[in-house]
Amino acid sequence: MKGRLPSDPTAAGVWFTVGGGIESGETLLEAAVREVREETGLSDVAFGGVAWRDEVTVLDRKRRPVVIKDTFIVARCGGGETSRSGWQAMEREFVDDMRWWSLAELAQSDEPIWPPDLALRLTTILQGG
Repeated sequence: MKGRLPSDPTAAGVWFTVGGGIESGETLLEAAVREVREETGLSDVAFGGVAWRDEVTVLDRKRRPVVIKDTFIVARCGGGETSRSGWQAMEREFVDDMRWWSLAELAQSDEPIWPPDLALRLTTILQGG
């Protein structure tokens, strides 16, 4: 997905992975399954275990620091057309694009991608590291 932070809606977009917050009572895996379904419309997806975790601080709409704790899970599917029908209002406002990327395209892209080393991390995982 490519989008902008609500705190800086005029900024250039950044490509990032599908995901979101964990709702009350959800496990990490349940949240991942729900987020993928809501944000892509895909339900035939095989989820692996936790691949890595990150923590980053961003500013909210009032320019206050917010710590975001990301947990990345590698998921595999057969591809296909994505759907925006499950998007929330904020996603509709701040997400500008969605597309499939090959690993080579990620590695060669000069567009901003979060996390910046996503291609390297995925290469390591796919090579069994």
